[in-house]
Amino acid sequence: MRTATPALMPGMKVALLGGSFNPAHEGHRHLSLMAMEKLQLHRIWWLVSPQNPLKDKAGMASLEARLASAREAADHPRICVTDIERRLGTAYTADTLKALTARYPHVHFIWLMGADNMVQFPKWRDWKTIARTVPIAVYPRPGFTLKARLSKAAQYLAPYRLEAADAALLPLVKAPALTFIEGPEHPASATEIRAARARSGQTAWTPSR
Repeated sequence: MRTATPALMPGMKVALLGGSFNPAHEGHRHLSLMAMEKLQLHRIWWLVSPQNPLKDKAGMASLEARLASAREAADHPRICVTDIERRLGTAYTADTLKALTARYPHVHFIWLMGADNMVQFPKWRDWKTIARTVPIAVYPRPGFTLKARLSKAAQYLAPYRLEAADAALLPLVKAPALTFIEGPEHPASATEIRAARARSGQTAWTPSR
């Protein structure tokens, strides 16, 4: 897996999965593979954030450690791990998307997130701008799937929602657009992985597969 910006060709359909990946785990990979199938994607980029503005720095592993975690957990030729936010100097998703859509005007980007992030989406800076910039796909997460469908963001995007049967059209639809991908939930949680490691006295960590 590479952390450099992967090459993209015009017309490619690419999902962006942003996060701390603290650590990356099998749930991220499961979500990505399901999205790749349902949305008929050419690539998925894991955008490993230098520092998520909504998360505490305490307990956050170094960016290099999280990149290494993501590269090992991804384990797929079409999942590209990248530190592009560090190189762009962007701390907020809206700014990252503005830069990427300007750099790759002929690539069909979508934003991919778990249902837990959909619930807190209105807390993100310029979240409505994000929704107007690229289509959004949401994948089920234990305890959050129904909450995401009833969330403030889902209500805002309700007029632009595509049914799951039409999910493959999402990358080609002009934003705003939303779809809820259907598929099995995966129980992995970075928070629980860190807690389990702390209980066992681990001081170093590797990806949990």
